[in-house]
Amino acid sequence: MFLPTIPTPDEVVDKAFRRAKKAAMRIRGSKIRGQKKSKRIEEVRVQTACQVIRDTYDDILKKTPRVEELSEFYQDYIDVVVGVDQLKKSLGALKWASDLLEKLQGQYTSKIRRSPPENASKIRREAYGRIVSVVNRIENELDFLTFAKQQLRNMPTVDTEATTAVIAGFPNVGKSTLLRKITSAEPEVADYPFTTKGIQIGHLERRWKKFQIIDTPGLLDRPVMDMNEIELQAMVALENLADLILFIFDPSTTSGYPLENQINLYNELRQLFKDVTVFPIFNKMDLLGDEENVKYILERINRREEPLMVTASDGSGVSKIIELLDEFDASKEKYD
Repeated sequence: MFLPTIPTPDEVVDKAFRRAKKAAMRIRGSKIRGQKKSKRIEEVRVQTACQVIRDTYDDILKKTPRVEELSEFYQDYIDVVVGVDQLKKSLGALKWASDLLEKLQGQYTSKIRRSPPENASKIRREAYGRIVSVVNRIENELDFLTFAKQQLRNMPTVDTEATTAVIAGFPNVGKSTLLRKITSAEPEVADYPFTTKGIQIGHLERRWKKFQIIDTPGLLDRPVMDMNEIELQAMVALENLADLILFIFDPSTTSGYPLENQINLYNELRQLFKDVTVFPIFNKMDLLGDEENVKYILERINRREEPLMVTASDGSGVSKIIELLDEFDASKEKYD
């Protein structure tokens, strides 16, 4: 979990004032006598209220990883999902509030000590007003952090040591089904586009070698600047994690996307990720009447090697993909 629970302004203020009241009750039961006690009670209430809120905000900052210390994948992922600049701004607001409350704590406790006893409660109420004002000033930032926590709750955990294959292609071409057949992952699979709303990760071990297979949300044949958040998550995985890309073609076009669009997306990814090996894989072969569409695609992508044809729904041909991963890892290790 990237962010801890974020309290609302009312929640943090109520907690602070309750703790302050309890602390004051302990002073009332102490051996301090006379006017000194009344001043000490108000002083402790201000100190406790400020400290409780400061501790709450400081704990959030302590438990939240520093974005700039994360890997590029996580930085890009957070930027796509919620926006890194806004996240830093909102976390900075917590630090601002904590620092200001520290100053108010010193100012008002000193003011109470110097005041006549009959003015102590009035000064404490003034301090409480300032405390509430500080907390309310960052309400929008607290709301954003709550939103960010919700959006990042399923942020994937990636293995940077494993050889990583990223599955890419149009929606509904069988990417999630393929992931489920290759690994132990259990992504949601359904017969409608954009079932995958985020990055899904599966793992495979072969001869003491670790493979990480990532299923990305479906991409569409359009410029990166026009992609939605779901598609951009796929691009983040491709850019930062992919050792190789398994591009899934649906030559049956039952996914609803014409061959030309699939070919255009394949060629665009090859241009964007020139340093990454891209393997075309033809899925849904059980739905294909003949292989003319496969031949047409191979001609258009200038691919002369024997095509890898599978039916992910029943696992046919999936063992060939695993062999492909073995061969790729062996060649990668040779040149590392």
